[in-house]
Amino acid sequence: MTTRSRGRPPGGSSGDTKGAILAAARTQFAARGFSGTSLRSIATEAGVDASLISHYFGDKSQLLVESMQLPVNPIEKIATVVEGGPDGMAERLLRTFLSAWDPHREVFSALIRTTLGGGDTDAPMLQLARNILISRLLEVLEGDDRELRATLIASQLIGMATLRYVAQLDPLDDAPIEEVVRVYAPTMQRLIDG
Repeated sequence: MTTRSRGRPPGGSSGDTKGAILAAARTQFAARGFSGTSLRSIATEAGVDASLISHYFGDKSQLLVESMQLPVNPIEKIATVVEGGPDGMAERLLRTFLSAWDPHREVFSALIRTTLGGGDTDAPMLQLARNILISRLLEVLEGDDRELRATLIASQLIGMATLRYVAQLDPLDDAPIEEVVRVYAPTMQRLIDG
């Protein structure tokens, strides 16, 4: 049995190392889901030290996002929304969400279709909702029912995305962002405020 040394594999470039980590992450997230996958197991499969994952990707949530090859980084987007606190959060959340996703409708439509069609409780869209959106909302929401409210907010966003990008239901599919924000934000803000 050979032991591997710490750090970058010998003779490998950083691109090869990142690629190996991403390939291992995609495989393991698909097979085990977010919570069932460890950075150590990804590192072992990629043949690298686990510290390289942190070096290249930060944490497991950021590795998930990177492994999904999304055209926008939802961690950065939700961080901007949450930083402003609960006041006016619904408007910021909807505006940020729609502005980021509208230009990439086909990517997010495929992501939603895959999630809805597979029946997988660890599907990528659900992992994003659970491990990025809901977890960040919980940092801001208050009250005993905050977990339920955070999950309902995520369900509203996913439901809206399903009708706007997948079903393309008129008039939601081509409604201007500011109109959707104006009409929908008050309902979502009630969940935020509790």
